[in-house]
This record gives sequence, structure tokens and C-alpha cells, in this order.
Amino acid sequence: MRMSRLWRLLAAALLLSRTVSAATLNGRVTDPDGRPVAGARIVVVGALGAVADRETSADGSFEIDALPAGVYGIHVVKDGFTADPIRADVAAFDARTLDFALRVSALAESIVVSASQIELPLSRAADAMTAITAADLEARQIETVADALRLVPDLAVTRSGGRGAITSLFPRGGASNYTLVLVDGIRANAFGGGYDFGHLPAAEVDRVEVVRGPESALFGSDAIGAVVQIVTKRGGRPRGDALIEGGNQGTERLAGSAAGSRDAWSWGGGIEQRRSDGFTGVAPATGERVTNDDDHLRHASGSLGWRRPNGPDLLIGGNVGHDERGFPGPFGTNPAGNFTHVDRVSRGINDSRQLGARLNHPWSSRVRQRIDLNVFDRSSQFTSSFGPSTSGTRRVDGRVQEDVAVNRSFAASGGVEAISERASSTFITGADGTPGPIRRAVTGTFGEVRYVASERLFVTGGARLEHLSRDRQRINSLNPKAAVSFVAKATRLHASAGTGIRPPDGFEIAFTDNPNLKPERSRSVDGGVEQRFAGDALVAGATAFFNRYDDLLVTVGRSLRDASRYKTDNISNAQARGLELTLDARPRPRLSLRASYAWVDTQILSVDGLAAIAPPPFKVGDPLLRRPKHQGAIDLVYTHGRVSAFADLTTRGRALDVEPSFGASGGLFFSPGYAVGNAGASIRFTRNFDVYARVLNVTDRAYEEALGFPALRRSAIVGVRVAAGR
Repeated sequence: MRMSRLWRLLAAALLLSRTVSAATLNGRVTDPDGRPVAGARIVVVGALGAVADRETSADGSFEIDALPAGVYGIHVVKDGFTADPIRADVAAFDARTLDFALRVSALAESIVVSASQIELPLSRAADAMTAITAADLEARQIETVADALRLVPDLAVTRSGGRGAITSLFPRGGASNYTLVLVDGIRANAFGGGYDFGHLPAAEVDRVEVVRGPESALFGSDAIGAVVQIVTKRGGRPRGDALIEGGNQGTERLAGSAAGSRDAWSWGGGIEQRRSDGFTGVAPATGERVTNDDDHLRHASGSLGWRRPNGPDLLIGGNVGHDERGFPGPFGTNPAGNFTHVDRVSRGINDSRQLGARLNHPWSSRVRQRIDLNVFDRSSQFTSSFGPSTSGTRRVDGRVQEDVAVNRSFAASGGVEAISERASSTFITGADGTPGPIRRAVTGTFGEVRYVASERLFVTGGARLEHLSRDRQRINSLNPKAAVSFVAKATRLHASAGTGIRPPDGFEIAFTDNPNLKPERSRSVDGGVEQRFAGDALVAGATAFFNRYDDLLVTVGRSLRDASRYKTDNISNAQARGLELTLDARPRPRLSLRASYAWVDTQILSVDGLAAIAPPPFKVGDPLLRRPKHQGAIDLVYTHGRVSAFADLTTRGRALDVEPSFGASGGLFFSPGYAVGNAGASIRFTRNFDVYARVLNVTDRAYEEALGFPALRRSAIVGVRVAAGR
């Protein structure tokens, strides 16, 4: 009896101590004219990342309680504005008042999850990184994530036709399978790194994060050239929106999303359905009518979270998708005269499913543990004149991570990730001709250290040891990464260096006699400067980079027989160097401008052991396929009262490509450059009701992003949006 009472008194004392010793932050956020700002996010960032996140009320005030003692950076997140972060040493029992006066800014603060093992403010990220917010997507009426990525410098987006066509991303001269894609932290790539951006909708997206450069020290395999992370909507003030739109080419789109928080619970979810008839005109190459360019998409996502202040944080989320598209084949430019008819038979169907759970548990204010478990499944069916075929990828991913705050400036993270994946295809068969999957196990052991000094100097260093096993093959690959950023008043200097790997895909493994295929590798270094003018209303940036790609997998033909005795081997090499220039301006709160230009010089190098010989049909010194040397983009967004308008222009120089019907074996040709403009406007009739319209390819320009596959011609879209909780 006495022991029971003693335990109750002790528990009550501990609870009272925890409650009383917790600090409280409160304050108010105002705009440049001194008016209160509602809906601004106040994010408290400690050595282990973001520990609290609140939105200001209608009068601009906020309050954050139950905050453990420690040193924090307090950041304000609000589109179109910025405020200097406040570094506060908060003691137990503190009740601190912090007021923020916002100023107009071309770049707003954001909390990102792709630059480190923990959540960090974008201003602390030392990598070349871009964050595209839901407000950016809405202002520009963007339909897909691929269209949003066209705003990012030095990402060559290549779509092989109209809506829903196969869409590839070439980061900084890297290959189309060099980008790791994460959806709410879940890997979405096919076995071997491939990813088609053609069916990744934007309606459910809260933020798109892009890190340019290898990130295998953070994420392991497939993060060899870049990382694209899609973060869906969740938490915050309860809100929702729905849209319906349609236009020519038989285009229809219906989408809706909702998100919010209440007490310890948070949620988010969205659905989207889209269809288009595509191009139904006469094929320029043959004069036949195209009837098989249609596209259909259905997609849904959802998440549910529970969090106790200074306690466990549990999140469960997932998404499902189904898409179907016709493949009429190349019907545009026909450089060798090989295209003879429109393919009215070929059609592809894809189904994808993702489910993930994440638990963050703080053992103390200095120690935290994270556990992740994710499942991914993607299956594809393709019908052609040769008959039906199937393929797929299945993956289970588990991760345990420990985060430790050593002191107010140093923190470290470490852990292990285990991935089990398999690839299957009708064309991957055993000796008896029976289809059989290829299985691979990956274990990544990683560590990272971080140093922060007075919100001015940020240093991150880490490494990941990747252990890959398949059948009897065992490969270890150590991938380090270091990045530093220094802020001196209006100038930010940044630099990074790291390595990346991409293990072989299913076909590279299946169609060779080589039992020792190694991962492809990259080494990269970059450095740049970001300069702010006119009180952050104008931000200019320049980044130079150099990438070296080694151990590239190629088919070994007769001309390379002296380089390898296998059918496929890691003997090819390439390099890329370039310069990225960016300009962001917000001369007035109503007007924003974003411009970028990238110069990228790529070269195919000689194969290992054979000087001055490259894999045919290439020669040493040739540029890499579909990597334009020059590309740029500029877009404007203007808002006045109830009216909002945007206009953008993307341009690209010529790029080396292959013969459309037979690929590289049919010969190499240059695809011409182009410039394409889009424009649109919206009118807000009430707080919760908008009418909008946009015109894509305003001048009805005939062009091809991939040689032989005509891009989308002029398309007009009209829609309405209904929202609640704005």
C-alpha cells in the first residue's frame, strides 16, 4: 500500500516537474506595414531538427509551450516574406516573448527533410537545393511534378510526347535513372533506379524538394545524381480544396485534398483523376491519323499522425495509383525514314502501392530514436503487336536511426537501413524459359555529424557503407559527403563534395554472362555564392559543378572485345561540368520573378583499357544523350486583389539524340532547340471560390523534347477551385 502510494507520488512529481520546467515562447508576427500576419508558421529548430511548429492566429500571435530547455533557432515560414531567425538559449521555467517583423523576400524560408538526416530550415542547407511549395504550384496552375521540376535549374526534363508520356529527368548531366525519388520518405524508383515522372500528380503535394548532386551518403543506392522528395499535405489548420477543369484534346481533371490537425492528431489526404485524348491529328511522318495517344490516371494518398508534446510522434501514410496510356510510337521527325505507320495496338498499364510508418521517440531532449518501415509495389502490363508482357518491382525497407545532441553546436546521427527488393519481367527468365525474379538485399550503415555556429556557419559531414548482396555476389561501397555553408550579412557561400552509386537494374543483370557487375559510380564537387540585394527582394545565385561518372554499364560488342570478355561490363566513363545561374526577385509583394540558366558540358570518355575508344556508335568527346548544353527558364507571377496571373518561358538548346524507331543502333541525330511559353490567370470571386484558365504552348510551337515524339501543342484549360479553411 505504501509502495503503491509512493509510486503514484513519484509519478506525479515527475509529471509536475516536466510540466513546470518546460519553457514557453510567445509573440507576434507583423508585415512590413506593421499589420498582423495570420497563418505564418513559427518553427523551433534544435540540434535534433524541428521540435515545434505553430501557426499564427488572426491577430498574428503565437504561443509554444512545453518546450524543453535548450538552444534553438526560431524561424518564420511565410510565402513571399522572410525574417531573420532568432537564436535563443531557453532555460527551464522561461517565458520568452519574441516578435517578428517580416520583410518582402524573393525567397521564403522552408523546412526541408532531404538535405540531412533530420529536418532543417532551407537556409541551413549547404547543398544546391530548391524547394517548390504548394503556393508555387497553385499560382502557376501546375498539373504534374514533372512540370514543376522545369522551374529547377539544370534539370533536363524530357517528355516523349504529350500528357502522360514517358518523362525522364537528367540531373546535372546524369542519366535518366540517376535520381532517387521519395514520396513522404518512401522510395518510388523501379529496381535499378528508373523512374517515369509522367504520372506523378501535383494536387496532393505540399512541397517538392530537389537536391542536386549525389546523396548516397544520406540515402544510399540510386541517389547517384539527385534526390527529388515529394511531401504531401498534412497537419496545420484544418483546410481543404477541390478543383475541376477541362479543355481541348479531351482533357479532364478532378482533384481534391484535405489536411489539418486537432489536439494530438494530424491528417492529410487527396485524390486525383485525369484523362486526355492526346494528339488526334495527322502524323507528320506518314499522314496517318493518330488514335492511340490517350492517357488516364487515378491516384489517392492519405496519412494519419499522432504526436504527444515532447513525446512519441507516429505517422502512417500511403498512396495508390493506376494509369493507362496508349503508345503510338514516334510519329514526328523521321530522320532515317524508318517510321512507316502509327502503332494503334501498344498500350501500357501501371499500378503502384506504397505504405509506410514512421515513429520518432525522444528519450530525452538530447537523444531521439527514429524507426521507419515502408513497403512499395509497382506492376506494369504492356501490350504490343508482339503480345503482352509484364514487369514489376517490390521493395520492403526498414530503418533505425539514433540522433544525439552532443552540445549546443554539435549533433550526430547514425543508424542502419535494410532493403529487400526484387525485379520481375516476362523477359527475365531462367534456363528453361520460365520467368523468375531477380532479388537483391541492401544494408546501409550510415553516420552524420552537424555543426551550427550562430546561425551563420553550417557544416555537415557523413558517410554510408552500402552492402549489396545478390546470389553469391557481395559488394561493399563507402560513399562520403561533406557540405558547408557560411552566411556573412547578405552573402551566402556554399560548397559540397560527395559520391553516389546506382546498382544494376534487372535487365542489366539478366542479359549478361557477367557475375560481377558493380554499381555505377559518381564523384561530384560543387561550390557557389548567393547574394541578396534590396533587403532580400532580389537574390542572385551562381553554382559551378563537376561530375565524374565511372563504372558505367554498357553492352560489350565486337569493337570492345579487348576491354572485356563479358556481354555487359562496368567499363564506360563520362563527365559533366556546368554552371547554374539563378535570379529570384520580388520588387513588390504582388509581383515575383524567377529566372534560371544552366550551361552543361558533357563528354563521353574512353572505356577502361582502350584509349580513344567509346562504346559505339559514340566517339570519345561526344555529348551525352538528351543533355542540352544550354537551357533556361523564366516565370512571372502577379497578384492584385482578387486577380492573379502567371507567365513562363522555358528554352533549351539542341541536344544529341537517337534514331526514334531503332534507338542508338539506328544512328545519332541532333534534336533542335526550342522555346515554349505558358500563361494563365485566376479570379477569386469569394474567399473560397476561384475561376481560372491557362494556355499551354501559347504560340502553338511544334517541337520535340525527345526526337520523333511531338510535344504537346497549344492546349487551353478552364477550371474552378473551391476551398475551405484558407
